Amino acid sequence: MRANLIHKCFYSKDVSSLLSAFTTYVRPILEYCCVVWNSLLVKDINALEAVQRRFTKRIPGMKNLTYYQRLRALGIESLELRRLHADLLFTYKLVFVLLDVDVSEFFTTQFSNERRGHRYKLYVSTCKSSVRYNCFSHSVIRVWNILPDC
Repeated sequence: MRANLIHKCFYSKDVSSLLSAFTTYVRPILEYCCVVWNSLLVKDINALEAVQRRFTKRIPGMKNLTYYQRLRALGIESLELRRLHADLLFTYKLVFVLLDVDVSEFFTTQFSNERRGHRYKLYVSTCKSSVRYNCFSHSVIRVWNILPDC
């Protein structure tokens, strides 16, 4: 709704103005509390991406490009990638105690130099319900553990 209003209300079709309005008024709504709720279901990911997909398609000169070509041409990232960045940033803050939250509430940690990769590997217990499987503490583990050592 807001993305459509930007196209209707802006007299100028300047790409940078339209993109600035989208990143100011629409994207924060799409990314709100993404660490708390970040669905792994393809239908939910597609529903969120569809908002940005439709908006970028209506920008002058972008109609005949694919979605990822439009993102590259506009210099923006997909919402899925931005949610992944937010998850990894929150995990970093938890692991290195930059938040007043105990990391053991989310993960089991076994920091050691004896394994491949970085020494801040995280482990999570197996889950038997889809609620736990889609939870932040379970979904971010795989990506966090394959990060390179710095």
